[in-house]
Amino acid sequence: MAQVPSPTIRARRLRRELRRLRDRTGHTAEEVAKILGWHRTKVIRFELGHSRVMPKDMPPLLDLYDASEGERESLNALLRQSRQKGWWSAYGDVLPDDFVGFEAEATSISAFECLYVPGLLQTEEYVRAIVRAGRSTADQDETDRVVAARLARKALLSRDLPPSLWAVLDEAAVRRVVGGPKVMRAQLTRLTEACAMPSVEIQVLPFSAGAHAAMAGAFTLLDYADPLLDPAVVYLSNDSSTLLLEEDRQVARYKLMFDHLRAKALDPDRSADLLARIAAEVPD
Repeated sequence: MAQVPSPTIRARRLRRELRRLRDRTGHTAEEVAKILGWHRTKVIRFELGHSRVMPKDMPPLLDLYDASEGERESLNALLRQSRQKGWWSAYGDVLPDDFVGFEAEATSISAFECLYVPGLLQTEEYVRAIVRAGRSTADQDETDRVVAARLARKALLSRDLPPSLWAVLDEAAVRRVVGGPKVMRAQLTRLTEACAMPSVEIQVLPFSAGAHAAMAGAFTLLDYADPLLDPAVVYLSNDSSTLLLEEDRQVARYKLMFDHLRAKALDPDRSADLLARIAAEVPD
């Protein structure tokens, strides 16, 4: 499977470029809105990603920003690409946020999980067990759609140039028996197999490590091929909310946190041995 451009990333590039052009003119967002006869928050909402830039909005913006011919071509191309649909749009009812769109074009994924196995490494039955536990009111159709969406994400690791995935798992995530012994043994086996993949590194953070930098919870760092064009982002999520962090100081803090976690965790070889031992210890 080849990598395809992510409309989510193109939309982010577009809003960053529009902000750059506005800064170049010296106008505030409120001034731009007033000049163009728009609601005072419209430009701010574009630049923060809270609303989409529409094709009819581009000509007056680019005229006001005195954009060059090359800038106009580039920005209009980004606009077209941002309005395309990624595979995940078919699962909009069960994938309510943009995480998969940001993940789709990442070249490096650094994930810390404290409660369960990362989504990209989950088996189908493990996913079903998590969905049943977290969505007790879901009917079979909804459960099947959630499972299908999560399994579709895994194609990311099978594409021609997969992203590097570095996962640090709290020992609790691999000790908790999810879905029963048979399901958990299969999941642990999947993890040990993933340890041999050239694009995957897995480390286990043992209980013996004590307190650590990410006691507050799980997070995922996404890096891209061109950090100037597409700066890294951090994603925080739980069952009820998600949060995307983009500010340089926020991302730097989580990068440092991940470095501390890797230093405290068992190295990849010892982690693979521990996963195999835990799998053998799962009771029938």
